[in-house]
Amino acid sequence: MAVLAVVVDARPYVVADRRASSVILPSICFTFAIALAWGIGPALAVQVVAVTVAGMRMRLAVRRTLHLALQHAVALGAAAAVAGLVSLHIGPEPDWDDALLTVAAAAAWILARYGLAALVARVNSHRRRLRARRQGVEVLATAALLLLGPVVLATAQVGLAFVPLVLLALHAVHRMVRSAGESERAARVDALTGLPNRRALQASVNDPRGLGGETGDRRGRRGGRENGRGERNGGTQRALLLLDLDRFRTVNDALGHRVGDRLLVEVARRLAEVVPAHDLVVRLGGDEFAVLANRVDGAPEARRIASHLAEALNRPFALDGLPVDVSASIGIALQGSPGDDCAVLLREAEAAMYDAKQRGDQISVYGPDAAHHSPDRLALLADLRRALLQDAPDDGIMLFYQPQIAIATGAVVGVEALLRWQHPERGLVGPEELIRVAEPTPVMRLLTQRVLHDVVRQLAIWREAGRPLRAAVNVSARDLHAGGIADRVEELLLRYAVPADLLQLEITESALMADPHRVLNTITRLDRMGVAISLDDFGTGYSSLQHLRRLPLAEVKIDRSFVLGMATDRGDAAIVRSVIDLAEALGLRAVAEGVEDERTWRLLAEAGCHAAQGWFHARPMPPDELGTWLAKYRPIRPGRTPVPLPSPSN
Repeated sequence: MAVLAVVVDARPYVVADRRASSVILPSICFTFAIALAWGIGPALAVQVVAVTVAGMRMRLAVRRTLHLALQHAVALGAAAAVAGLVSLHIGPEPDWDDALLTVAAAAAWILARYGLAALVARVNSHRRRLRARRQGVEVLATAALLLLGPVVLATAQVGLAFVPLVLLALHAVHRMVRSAGESERAARVDALTGLPNRRALQASVNDPRGLGGETGDRRGRRGGRENGRGERNGGTQRALLLLDLDRFRTVNDALGHRVGDRLLVEVARRLAEVVPAHDLVVRLGGDEFAVLANRVDGAPEARRIASHLAEALNRPFALDGLPVDVSASIGIALQGSPGDDCAVLLREAEAAMYDAKQRGDQISVYGPDAAHHSPDRLALLADLRRALLQDAPDDGIMLFYQPQIAIATGAVVGVEALLRWQHPERGLVGPEELIRVAEPTPVMRLLTQRVLHDVVRQLAIWREAGRPLRAAVNVSARDLHAGGIADRVEELLLRYAVPADLLQLEITESALMADPHRVLNTITRLDRMGVAISLDDFGTGYSSLQHLRRLPLAEVKIDRSFVLGMATDRGDAAIVRSVIDLAEALGLRAVAEGVEDERTWRLLAEAGCHAAQGWFHARPMPPDELGTWLAKYRPIRPGRTPVPLPSPSN
């Protein structure tokens, strides 16, 4: 029995992602039986030798080996104590009482070992929350080994020739533990790239020592090498770097999804090569990756790490002999304290990443030192998130509607929904401030969902009253990148029985051009549903005619900065006329924003603009006031009197 105990511990069972406390030694099958048959002394002696063999086999540190030996010694002591109290001794002819008492001794063994492990974990303030499924596998395997011991002992007393057959049973237990470990490991690894996934990142962030997650292969199956930065020593913080590949959909569209998948694999390989062993590279999904840097000295060093990653990705990737250039927008979030969870870090890193995209920078750091993350704005953002989640009737979030007028006929052809928030302390907060605060964060999605719901519900009310109007709603690039907005719109239209052509979504030119291919699928689906797409603030960005031709747009809105100046500035007037002519050539409606006076309105009419909105016709107003305004409104048509253009001197 002693020889078998030492031999089998040359191949210990290790549960995935665990350390010394999660090692299951097959020798316990024999040492438990020895303790019941010959007492605690021989059992302890054999167990110490077996643990030493297992520690050498797994290359454990001396401290961990001693910790493992202590756990098993305490467990054997507890089992021997129970056996002594009930006078249990496994003889040649055990009875039912012996079997029940053996189960009690095995239970004492399990409680002692895992109780000690839990106590040590609590003292060290890590791994307090064990995974129920993995702990269940450990306990089940341990119980199977312990209860197999008395069976082996009884069999040996019948004939020693049957004892080696127990190795088959031990192999079955080993396969069970190994299968559970492989299943757990698969749940933490991305199937395409072999990198750890979001679940592994969460485990690593929630480990206060920064050593959780994939302990055996922290950067995926390819390993890594040290880079020019070398080891970072003395870092007191951890940083999460979120990487979003720019224009990845272009590769998918041009070369196919198979090549796109290969590109993701190559990106993963290159990141794994340049990230040190103490950091973690993760694929979050799609074209998003993350690096958890465990030893960082503040934001400047985090920026240097991000720059190093960006440089690594800037080298072309060779796919089927074709060099493919890739860049990434990187958002950085610093973990302020070990208690910050993964969701907070991801949210902050994602906000910084979107901020980098919008500002045209490659790297952005989330932090109170950034202007867009000032304490005042963060407080406003927190208040807005709270109001959206509570969804109270008196939360102050409301929509005003500004009419859009067909210039040729003077008829009201629609309205634009404009957001307002009556803050309980700050007063009225305008849409510009709200969008500026919310758009870089996940709060923008909550805000868009609320606005869409309120607008579609209002459309249903107007339609039931016999006054169907088309309403335009502004959506952000974040909403279109998420992709779920199409499902949300479809669900709302069905719920309120509103025809799709009464809803129009407006996207800004700058948001569209940040990644036009990424939003193409979403707006194409919306277009097929019958929801019109408008390109807002046209003329202020850098969209190409190619994108205007390919995207399923219904109209372009000329930015108010040009419209306001067209009556006095020949350059602005020329730009407005050019946009109107371009829209006409592409079969799109042209809508002018910011029409404040009659002269501008008449100039737009002469240029052939289709519709206008602005204070010349009506200010934005709540739904009930809009109804009163519509009842009193009488169409105004531009006269035939020619309006002189601005003089060249202007």
